[in-house]
Amino acid sequence: MSQAQNRPKVGLFATCLVDLFRPSVGFSAAKLIEEAGCDVHVPIAQTCCGQPAYNSGDTKDTRDLAKQVIEQFEGFDYVVAPSGSCGAMLKMHYPELFNGDALWEERCRRFSDKVFELVSFLTDVRGMTEIQVRLDKSVTYHDSCSGLRELGIARQPRQLLATVEGLELKEMAGPDVCCGFGGTFCVKYPDISGKIVSKKTAAIAESGADMLLAGDMGCLMNMAGKLKREGSTIEVRHVAEVLAGMTESRPIAGSGK
Repeated sequence: MSQAQNRPKVGLFATCLVDLFRPSVGFSAAKLIEEAGCDVHVPIAQTCCGQPAYNSGDTKDTRDLAKQVIEQFEGFDYVVAPSGSCGAMLKMHYPELFNGDALWEERCRRFSDKVFELVSFLTDVRGMTEIQVRLDKSVTYHDSCSGLRELGIARQPRQLLATVEGLELKEMAGPDVCCGFGGTFCVKYPDISGKIVSKKTAAIAESGADMLLAGDMGCLMNMAGKLKREGSTIEVRHVAEVLAGMTESRPIAGSGK
């Protein structure tokens, strides 16, 4: 069997926010997955994971969306998402939707078992221990709620960031504290969300870092918007962009030096 035939086939679940607002994250993710020795495929017919509907209690539409996602991705060796939030939806909550369903329960379990968040996939599945890129900046890292609490992602991004030449990690106070986004939470409870993100941006500024990184576009857009309104010059980027060495695009929300 040839080396090419030995390469695992990975379905990249691009996520809605990456597709609509930050395609560079998708390209960065694809580059990293390829560097980890895999072939990347991006099904054109992929849809939203259904998380907004799920969080709003709309189980029927969530199940319909989940069936479409499973059908599009179940033929791959792995399914990888550059988002702890979407990754947790696919891996942790899809099985709940089909519990007891004779036609879909086992099919969903097989799908969910091969779902991974991007950086966790690189380190925990593919054994990646270092990155051959350079970034002469200091960064601080925000742990998104879903990635941290549902998928256990905290060590992995820091492990790879520590190998980026020229990069200095400056931990903020409370990196694991919610940024206030919470998907539909920020829409339903804007006043509470606003107070939470104000505390988060204060911690980011106090870290003294040049750049803010995280693994979820929802969190990043929320924090970047607040930083921009505050007149901050701190750059905001998805961690995949830094790890892939693809930082030519403007920072999220156009903030930064």
